[in-house]
Order: sequence, then C-alpha cells, then structure tokens
Amino acid sequence: MTLHLIGLGLGDEHDISLRGLAIVRRADVIFLEHYTSTLGVDTKRLEQLYGREVKLADRTIIEQRAEQLLEPAKKQDVALLVVGDPFGATTHTDLVLRAKDAGVTVNVVHNASIMNAVGVVGLELYKYGRTTSIPYWSKGFEPETPYNAIKENSERGLHTLCLLDIKMEEKRPRFMTINEALGILEELERRRGERVVLPETLVVGVARLGQERQLIQAGPVSELRERDFGKPLHSLIVPGDLHVVEEEALAQWR
Repeated sequence: MTLHLIGLGLGDEHDISLRGLAIVRRADVIFLEHYTSTLGVDTKRLEQLYGREVKLADRTIIEQRAEQLLEPAKKQDVALLVVGDPFGATTHTDLVLRAKDAGVTVNVVHNASIMNAVGVVGLELYKYGRTTSIPYWSKGFEPETPYNAIKENSERGLHTLCLLDIKMEEKRPRFMTINEALGILEELERRRGERVVLPETLVVGVARLGQERQLIQAGPVSELRERDFGKPLHSLIVPGDLHVVEEEALAQWR
C-alpha cells in the first residue's frame, strides 16, 4: 500500500494537519519517529486524539531496521509521524529512497518546522546561511563544525541557525541547553582565537518554538550564557549583518 510520512508541527497534538489526521485515523500501523526531535506533549495525548496506538520508532528502526516499516507498507497503510516536517532531517530522505527501491509508495504530508517557524524571531529567512548542529562532546569527539559554519556565514553577513543536540536513546534522555551550546562555542573560540564568538557577540536563544510557552531572548553571549531558558527544545541563532527592520525586530526580544 503506502508509507505515509506525516509532519506533526512543533507544538502539541493539535498541530497535525487535517489531511494528516485523516490518514492517521485510517492507517493500519502508526509509528512516531522518536530520536531527531520530540513534541512537548506525551505520546498518550497523541493516542487520545487519534484513537489509535502509536508505536515508537527509534534511531535503530529508522536507520538500520527500516524493513519494520517498509515490509508492512507493501500491503498496508503505514504512518510514520515526524515532529516538525518530514524532511527536516536527512535520515528521512534516506528512508524515502530506500522505500522507493523496495517498491513502496510514499506519501508526504508537510507541516511547520524549525526551519521556517524561526522566522518569528524577525530575521529574514533568505538571509540565513548554512544551518549547523552543535553536538554533545565526548572523549575523542569535539567537532569544530559549528564554529566553522558560524564563521563562514558571518564572513558573508549571513545568519546562522544552530540546532542543539538531543539524546533520546539514552536511559535518561538529554537535551542540550542554550547555555551548554554557548559554552562549547566559547571553548572553541578560546582554542582558535579567531574572534567569531566573543562575550559581546549578539545571539538569540529560542526555546520551545511553536509551543504555548515558547521563549525568545536576544543579547550578548555573556548575558545569555547565564540565563535559564527552561524546558527543551532549545535552538541558538547567531545573527549576521542586520537590516534596520531586523534590528527593530530583535529589540523586542532583548
């Protein structure tokens, strides 16, 4: 039959589109992708709205055991729910390609994601450069990729959206905070000394975007480093050159 990739949006169970909801309610099997992002509500609230059981699909299922989705989709309607938009993560593009190789029909229902909802901050979307991720550091793994992306974008006057790491597969899931992300960037600045992320550098912290209790704050690194942004998910923006309208927009978050 069909593998349906359905975006859930960013807020709660009610952000699913009417088209997506109709598909979910008639699907034979429903999975919730459970490692690239997470909603601000419990899975049970999804089940209450859908009137259906929702199974969790972790990284192993999506990336290594995709047959658990693809085999049933050859004879049934399988819905894979994705927080944000289905194509907000490259792993879903890979899944679509494998589905087509397996002869499985794919249907996509789009929704809002961090990539477009971040426009609420007031920075022009078409002035963002390469988006980067800031991962947790571990022994032997201290990547400088985010620092490089911010540097390259800044040299071109472009804004940088930094997506912060989450670890859903751990016994106690971890969600990187804006404070932790700034700490990593500060350490990279200390090591490299290229004057890209300084205490006075203007940054924007975004927490729980799209949810009722979203929080947006702008200010220098030295100030935001000390602020508590509360519950996840967090993102960080490093603005580039600002138009006067962008300056006025950021002033409301200071």
